Amino acid sequence: FLSRFTTLLLLLSLLSAATIFTSTEAYDPLDPTGNITVKWDIMSWTPDGYMQAVVTLYNFQQYRHIQAPGWSLGWTWRKREVIWDVVGGQTTEQGDCSRFKGNIPHCCKKKPTVVDLLPGTPYNKQVANCCKGGVLSSWAQDPSAAAASFQLSVGQAGTTNKTVRLPVNFTLQAPGPGYTCGPAKVVKPSRFTTADKRRVTQALMTWNVTCTYSQFLAQKTPTCCVSLSSFYNNTIVPCPTCSCGCKSNTTLSGSCVK
Repeated sequence: FLSRFTTLLLLLSLLSAATIFTSTEAYDPLDPTGNITVKWDIMSWTPDGYMQAVVTLYNFQQYRHIQAPGWSLGWTWRKREVIWDVVGGQTTEQGDCSRFKGNIPHCCKKKPTVVDLLPGTPYNKQVANCCKGGVLSSWAQDPSAAAASFQLSVGQAGTTNKTVRLPVNFTLQAPGPGYTCGPAKVVKPSRFTTADKRRVTQALMTWNVTCTYSQFLAQKTPTCCVSLSSFYNNTIVPCPTCSCGCKSNTTLSGSCVK
């Protein structure tokens, strides 16, 4: 009985350890508190939605820059929202807008993806902190270059704080995988001070999304391989070749990249 009980405890501990190491929660041991925060500020309502919704990405990571070809931000609408216009960015696809007569929206996709515009964009298509090709510095090294913004005009959405449905399933590519985004959360409306510092205005509604980085999610191959064999012999259940990613300039199988 004791032998079986001990074996059961060992199996449970192995399953628990496997659960820990296969978790997909984002975590970066080099920067445990670093994140990219996405903030939405709705500045005015329209008869069928809202306009001048300023979306800003803040790279609060200490070391990790976002290099070319830059970030791309995606989400899923909760209702039948459409994007009438984007300033400082653009969606990668327009989608099916055939139900509209006359004015055609910028994007009709249920799951739009927005990217930054390139340097040299005409001034009438620019907003503050836009048009850098999606490149962002880390907050610790250059805060002035660690933010990016674009402005949305959204239709077929709610027209008050009670009727707007927050988007879900946010995704962030920067430019590759590795980021996990949490749900949107309504926060205290952002406040803005005029240039002469004599007047303060505030957004009509604000919500935040926090995205964190995980090296585990970013890698295409597992970081390690554990071979379990009842015969304690690595030829019975071998690790897959290149389970940790092989060097291109060597013929040794299974050699890990530093």
